[in-house]
Amino acid sequence: MSKLYVGNLSWNTTTEQLRRTFEECGEVTDSICMVDRDTGRARGFGFVTFSNDQHAQNAIQKFNDYELDGRRLRVNIAGERSSGGGYSGGYNNNNSNDSGSGSAW
Repeated sequence: MSKLYVGNLSWNTTTEQLRRTFEECGEVTDSICMVDRDTGRARGFGFVTFSNDQHAQNAIQKFNDYELDGRRLRVNIAGERSSGGGYSGGYNNNNSNDSGSGSAW
């Protein structure tokens, strides 16, 4: 399976409309238009998952820079989502603020 990122979506584009559009290139196993969890408002991007890589490549070629609901789509392979945030935590043994007291704490 191949998951595509679809950017620059109109706030009016629905998940169903996204699915129907991309089904022109092959079997879509999943699709979603992302919404803000607090406001419920569309965030302007979504994801479409195809049953095979060739269908996904066809969709990239057909729909990247394609106009949907008055917006030019940006379509590419979705990157892997990293787990967690950017802070790794832990104690830094090379702490430049070390007072030299001999204690790590």
